[in-house]
Amino acid sequence: MEEGVPDVSVIVIVYNDAARLPTAVASVLRQSHRNVEVVIVDDHSDDGSFQAACLLAAKNPRRVTAHRLLCNSGGCGAPRNKGIEKARGRYVMFLDSDDALQRDACRNMVEAADATKADLVSGLCVRVHVGSRNRKEAEWYPWLYRSTRTFDSIREVPDLLAFDTLSTNKCYRRAFLAEADLTFPVGIHYEDLLFSAQAYTAARRITLIPNRVYFWNIHDNAPVRSISNRRHEIANFAHRMEIHQRVDRLLYEQGLDEVRLHKDIKFLKHDLALHLRDLPLLDDTYRREFERLSGRYLAGLQPRAYEEAEPIQAICAYLLARGDWTNLLPAADTLTNRKKLSSPLAEHQGRIYWCSDHLDDPLGRKILDVTDEGWHTRPLGNLVLRNRLTRYTDDGHGTVSLAGTVINPLGRFTPGSRISGHLELRARRRSLQTFRVPLDAVRHREDGVEWEVAAGLSGTLRPLGVIDAVWDALVVLDIDGTTVRTRLSVTGQDIEKARALRVRPRLTRLVADRLTPEVSSRGHLSFVLRAQGASARRVTGLLEAGQASRGGTLAKSAVRRARRIKKRANSEPTKIRVYQQVLSRLPIRKGLVVFESHLGKQYSDSPRALYEEMRRRGLVFHAVWSHAAPQPTGFPQDATLVRRWSWRHLRALAQAEFWIDNQGMPLKLTKRPGTTYIQTWHGSALKRMGFDEPAHKARGRAERAAYQKALDRFDHFLVRSEHDVRTLARAFRLREEVLLRSGYPRNDALVTARRREQETGSAERGALATELGLPGDRTVILYAPTFRADEAGRVQPLELLFDVEEFAARFGDRVTLLIRSHYLNQVVLPPSVQGAVVDVTDHHDITPLLLAADALITDFSSVMFDYALLDRPMVFYAPDYDHYVGPGRGTYFDLRAQAPGPVVTTREALFDAVDDLKANAHDFAAARTAFVDAYGEGDQGNAARTVVDTFFAPGGSQ
Repeated sequence: MEEGVPDVSVIVIVYNDAARLPTAVASVLRQSHRNVEVVIVDDHSDDGSFQAACLLAAKNPRRVTAHRLLCNSGGCGAPRNKGIEKARGRYVMFLDSDDALQRDACRNMVEAADATKADLVSGLCVRVHVGSRNRKEAEWYPWLYRSTRTFDSIREVPDLLAFDTLSTNKCYRRAFLAEADLTFPVGIHYEDLLFSAQAYTAARRITLIPNRVYFWNIHDNAPVRSISNRRHEIANFAHRMEIHQRVDRLLYEQGLDEVRLHKDIKFLKHDLALHLRDLPLLDDTYRREFERLSGRYLAGLQPRAYEEAEPIQAICAYLLARGDWTNLLPAADTLTNRKKLSSPLAEHQGRIYWCSDHLDDPLGRKILDVTDEGWHTRPLGNLVLRNRLTRYTDDGHGTVSLAGTVINPLGRFTPGSRISGHLELRARRRSLQTFRVPLDAVRHREDGVEWEVAAGLSGTLRPLGVIDAVWDALVVLDIDGTTVRTRLSVTGQDIEKARALRVRPRLTRLVADRLTPEVSSRGHLSFVLRAQGASARRVTGLLEAGQASRGGTLAKSAVRRARRIKKRANSEPTKIRVYQQVLSRLPIRKGLVVFESHLGKQYSDSPRALYEEMRRRGLVFHAVWSHAAPQPTGFPQDATLVRRWSWRHLRALAQAEFWIDNQGMPLKLTKRPGTTYIQTWHGSALKRMGFDEPAHKARGRAERAAYQKALDRFDHFLVRSEHDVRTLARAFRLREEVLLRSGYPRNDALVTARRREQETGSAERGALATELGLPGDRTVILYAPTFRADEAGRVQPLELLFDVEEFAARFGDRVTLLIRSHYLNQVVLPPSVQGAVVDVTDHHDITPLLLAADALITDFSSVMFDYALLDRPMVFYAPDYDHYVGPGRGTYFDLRAQAPGPVVTTREALFDAVDDLKANAHDFAAARTAFVDAYGEGDQGNAARTVVDTFFAPGGSQ
């Protein structure tokens, strides 16, 4: 190493940022690696930045130098190039004057570069929102930096070039920059994108380290916007497109087509999406130029990029390339508000499309197909519909006239629908007040609902005036009894001439006396309280000064501290501690029974059967049902409902005489000696369970002990066969006295139905079949597969293992297929199968579905043990049989040898088995009987009565 040569030259560029420059330089001088120099380059500032740089150089003469450009360059390229010229270090890094280096950045970078001989080392950049309450941080594409990795070519990690385009979180070998003649482009913004691409492609070795190295400070409320935040300027987008074209030429010249594909994907997902979100707020002149600049570039985009982008991103890009602003602007609304459906959709040949245009183009059909998004299957009340504001006027006296149109997706509501609604004004911060004004008119249209309202806001809206400065406008519709809440989508032109409205805050007009309509960052109408008069401005100034004072700072700190205390008070460790130390000392309440099914997700299964048996017999008890959803549906109205893990839930568990559930009350809660825990469980076992699972065997001693402690809480465990004793009881290490050989209460209805069928000679389908409108002349088949998990145990999205459209085409005239996914999954069906295939997953209790079905298709689900009680045909469709029964999970018996129906692994074999159900019923009759004898001998139709008699009926014993 040459004596006197710094290891690193950190080039700090500055323009009119004298106040923050010392902090940036200090982050370099305080590096744990000391052999670092600072090269400050001022881009001809006029605020004293160069004087500040010279002062820093004077204070640190051996470590800091200051330089100044002769004239302002208007960008980052020229000052950085000047810095490269002046740098003396073996390595070069870049730092902006408003950012900072992590203290060990230089050490980690230099050690990695020296060890791997890399031309370029890159580390984690952290975006810090310095104006946020808690200095919110977000790591920049952290998935690229999970471990230290070294590559000999960017071909090995193309996503690095596509996503991490920063020049500032990197350390470059200075000799490499000279050999490759690498400099920043001058006179154009987004210079980092081109410089980084050139560096990545020229580097003979690249090393990535998982360390934080750079803090990118985001000043959201800065008076002057950064270059990347000036997206409303068309020149900004023109610069971005020019840089992308230069990068594309570079990649083309070097034959890096695969790398370019990754860059194209990122362009759709990030670069273009940033500008698309702003389009509804900008004028036609901007939009025409935007279309011109982007059109040619999009035409050259690789089609595969559309496949990798998110659907709405690809839709926006496609519509932009075709200049279809009618469909593009709503799509941009959904791009900004991902849960919002902003198009009425179109159905074509059994598929659902974003719009009815461009379907003659094969690429258009592919990109615009949104069937898999499932919008057409969701209940109307679960959709967030676009409500386009079409008129905003005010009379100058405080009355605002509004009109708009709410889209009607696929004609969900018709001219005969009953529709009413109101305008709602709601404070963005929590408030005690919400103001509502009934709509004056609501009219049905083919593509939506038109509404009008005249609201006297000056007299209606009475904010407090201090804590509720921003008010959001919503239109709430009641459509045939379903509530639909909509925000008002607007463009900047809709309200740009709107006047401020005089208001009378409840506290004082001295804080704010005007209500100004504005467009929120997500394109919605809002109203903001502002100080208009001189006195109001004075008071507002005093309040702001007070907030900035020591007292104000202390007050804000107290509020933040109170919030942290509240958060800790509601944390899991706190709740467990309070449950054990306080709530568990409260007296047990005689007759209090806490019920739960599938971790609070449902009102179903054996807990439901026991609850309904107790109600049917008129027993006196206080029922509490736990639920996991914020707004529970389907639970009994004659019981107390509590949110799972809420304080009310914990208190109920602590004071309950009985716990009844089918899976597991919160595992970390200790059961009191005075509480009786009846575990009904949720099915016999084919798959290995509990301590028999390989995953459990691999866990540490402490984890296994905690799991066993949770299982030891069971006072009684319901079993339906000796198979359960050999499998579940052993796998959970349950004592013999815990086992209750009663059968499953949920199966009483199945056993009773089978006996009636034997007596009458005809099968019962039950009330649900009528509710679903199942045709009496069709065979009803229930498809109920279990869930799949990956190697880490994470539940995977349900993928139907056969083509339901093909099923409907082949059997739709004689078979109705009910699909009931596992409660951990959901399914989306194409509209082309409507009538022939029905999603019944929302029917939580599976017993009525089993009664409604003439036959069952399943795989490894424990539903097989229950449905066998009906003695109806079953087909086991398991194309992944060998993988599923492998050592990763394993089974207790060979399903192929004992299944009460054919086990098939191909689609054709499945369809043949459906064609042959009558033969199945005959050929597997003996197998079904043997299956019930082996795995369901305890289900005799009286399980609920037995359990209730034992524990709850007068004279019962525990």
